[in-house]
Amino acid sequence: MKNNPSQNTNKLVNSLRPIKKRTRDMEVIDALIAMIEQAGLKVGDRLPTENELAKQLEVGRSTIREALKAWQGMGIITRNKGAGTILEAEIFSNSVFVPISLRLEAESLLRTHSVRGVLEIEASKLAAANANDEQRKLIAAKFDILIDEFEKGNDWRAADAEFHTAINDASDNPLFGQMINQLHDVFHNIYEEPFGQAKLGQASIPLHRALSEAVVKGDVDGAGRAMQAIVDLVQTEVQAMINEQ
Repeated sequence: MKNNPSQNTNKLVNSLRPIKKRTRDMEVIDALIAMIEQAGLKVGDRLPTENELAKQLEVGRSTIREALKAWQGMGIITRNKGAGTILEAEIFSNSVFVPISLRLEAESLLRTHSVRGVLEIEASKLAAANANDEQRKLIAAKFDILIDEFEKGNDWRAADAEFHTAINDASDNPLFGQMINQLHDVFHNIYEEPFGQAKLGQASIPLHRALSEAVVKGDVDGAGRAMQAIVDLVQTEVQAMINEQ
């Protein structure tokens, strides 16, 4: 005899525990992970509704929606009015070394980084080909600021974002910058500091010199190679953090 879908939903919802008001998005994600793990949900299974989750966790529906929206952007779930919220990525905790939340965070970061890397490589090549003199001067200036902040030991993240924004703008295709920013926001709305590392990707900053020089010189192939090297190094850094856990 098949299980009643409404009974299954009730069991899932009842496995949740209220979240204190002072907690934030990450606690919501942790609670959802725990629910999925405890219920043994697999790829293709449906999650409770936003209203059910919000009521049981005692948080606003908008908080649940933002968490699920981030998961959707990372390919962990799919959502539509007819089928509801469907799990698309396997979530389980059978590893002694990698906690489920860390593994999910790592997989999400690698997934978004992979897509973002492809876009930024192409944007860098287009910038080398299409940038005007003023844009090339701006890219060089933004790199000088970035490397200065890095060498002084300051927080270089804002300067790094401005440097890459200047390159994306010079690509002569505004869609590159828009898509790259959306991918960045999708992940960092939930994982503000991946692995607790505020300066993830720091080892790649010196490689930005080759990228800046290639774009400024109009070296299309060189810009592509330099950006590829940056993407590869960040991915290696993320993988190393996973292995250390």
